[in-house]
Amino acid sequence: MAASMARTCRYVSRHGPCILPRLTSICLTLRSKFHGSSSVHNGLLVSLNKRGILKESFPGNAAQDQLPRLLQAAAQTVYCGFDPTADSLHVGNLLAVIGLLHFRDAGHHVLAVLGGATAQIGDPSGKTNEREPLSLDAVEANTRGVRESLQRIFANHELHFHDSSKPLGTLTVLNNLSWYKDWSLVGFLSENGRHFRMGTMLSRHSVQSRLKSADGMSLTEFTYQVFQAYDFHHLNQVYGCRIQLGGTDQLGNLMSGHDFIHKVSGEEVYGLTIPLVTSSAGDKLGKTAGNAVWLNRDKTSPFELYQFFLRQPDVSVERYLKLFTFLPLAEVERLMEQQRADPGKRLAHKRLAAEVTKLVHGKEGLESAKRCTKALYSSSVEALEEMSDEELQELFREAPFHELLLEPGTTVIDACRRVNAIPDGPRGYRMVSEGAVWINQQRTDQPEQILIPKLHILSNGLTLLRVGKKNFYIIKWLSL
Repeated sequence: MAASMARTCRYVSRHGPCILPRLTSICLTLRSKFHGSSSVHNGLLVSLNKRGILKESFPGNAAQDQLPRLLQAAAQTVYCGFDPTADSLHVGNLLAVIGLLHFRDAGHHVLAVLGGATAQIGDPSGKTNEREPLSLDAVEANTRGVRESLQRIFANHELHFHDSSKPLGTLTVLNNLSWYKDWSLVGFLSENGRHFRMGTMLSRHSVQSRLKSADGMSLTEFTYQVFQAYDFHHLNQVYGCRIQLGGTDQLGNLMSGHDFIHKVSGEEVYGLTIPLVTSSAGDKLGKTAGNAVWLNRDKTSPFELYQFFLRQPDVSVERYLKLFTFLPLAEVERLMEQQRADPGKRLAHKRLAAEVTKLVHGKEGLESAKRCTKALYSSSVEALEEMSDEELQELFREAPFHELLLEPGTTVIDACRRVNAIPDGPRGYRMVSEGAVWINQQRTDQPEQILIPKLHILSNGLTLLRVGKKNFYIIKWLSL
């Protein structure tokens, strides 16, 4: 596993505008035919369809008839792209990663392509304005963060979810900057630009909507579909990749790649799209929408990820269990029956949150999320004592963290004043004596009480101080 992850590669992306309405309807029709095809009964694609992961397939009858036979005949290479426009993937990207995991789990080889080049151009799909340009340094830093997301999730999947008795496909992480850095502009356009038709490019829905907007569309964004198409061609030629996976908003770019490859080499390639994950309000889950739940711990803790899925509305839980976990569908149905029999236990919600957290952050991350949940919502002193400094700071992300020297005779009010948790003078004293201060989830009303180990100071040297309902302070005592 480590060896396959160490191979450095790239990213072709999920770039591309929505396709013409006529072609989109064809793809949707194919989905239902594809689902019912007896030739792929119990196959990977039928399984993905039943889980709701497979949305559309392209091109037409070729994808319906040829692609299932291709997948059954031998291990294939599948790719999906991720533009590093931030230093972490988010929940909106997770379903694409899970799609790759399903293919790898079935023995196929997967390419996760980081868009070190295309991130500098910007995908216009689903955007109302052109994205602010990223510096080379920012793209490089983001690429490192996204690579870490991907490698960690793939490692967790292999460790916790893959049946070791079955063959596992390889993972190669690539950066598409590596195959663009030696091209000149004139050379690239001279060799590849002649294969693209302006009428087709202009017909893309995302292009049309941007052209009609007040700001219009820049030439830079307009060329995005050319680079996305070339990515697919490069991966096809170098890695034998014949299948691209991407979100439904990438169907137009996917088709551009298919057409380009057909013109240049005549190779038959295929595309599969996955649904875009939305909130219960119908909003796309992503950083553009301002509601991103990130997959790297320094941006969203395991506890926060766990709580995000635990708090999903009842109507979403069954669908999310099928999309975001690797539980057999029969087990999902049993969970939902148990949930319906006793909704108050929220068994399906808890299983969903646990499965996703373990995939993203591993077993240790799940245990951390459960410790934080118990400490926060069950007022468990034992859970607080088991927590590390990092977990406390993650749990109370906005809380000030103070390292203080514990002096003999330090009292409750001394501790409160040293971290500026209460005002000086009689008002602060009254706040403590009237019960507005909590130490380690226990109310205290004795300002002059000397801090007692195990009560006010946990065995891990920490004190969690709360004033009122929401004002937390974390104290790390030194020289205990």
